Amino acid sequence: MPRVPRPLDHTTLPRPHHWSDDAACAGIETAVFFPVGKGGVPASVDAAYAKTFCNRCPVRAECLAHALTRREDYGVWGGLDEDERADLLRQARRAAEKERRQQRAKEKANASTAA
Repeated sequence: MPRVPRPLDHTTLPRPHHWSDDAACAGIETAVFFPVGKGGVPASVDAAYAKTFCNRCPVRAECLAHALTRREDYGVWGGLDEDERADLLRQARRAAEKERRQQRAKEKANASTAA
């Protein structure tokens, strides 16, 4: 017997627009973006193929922000693989730490000048 949706069934409600609706990879098999190097093909080659979709994607920045915010550990997101995203996060942490050290040094210098 065919299923008749209830008026409040989640499948009948409109879904709000999401950045991923406009992604160049929409409709592409998800496995493309999670390369594992099967069949003798290095994962880097598979990742390079996945990144070709990212190169022309209008929501690349949103995708990368999603991956960084949610700490996506695997796959190609926003044109970067997991190693590239980890490097980006390390660089951001180092820059933030350097900024904090400079700010503390400035505050210390101002305090000793005022004293």
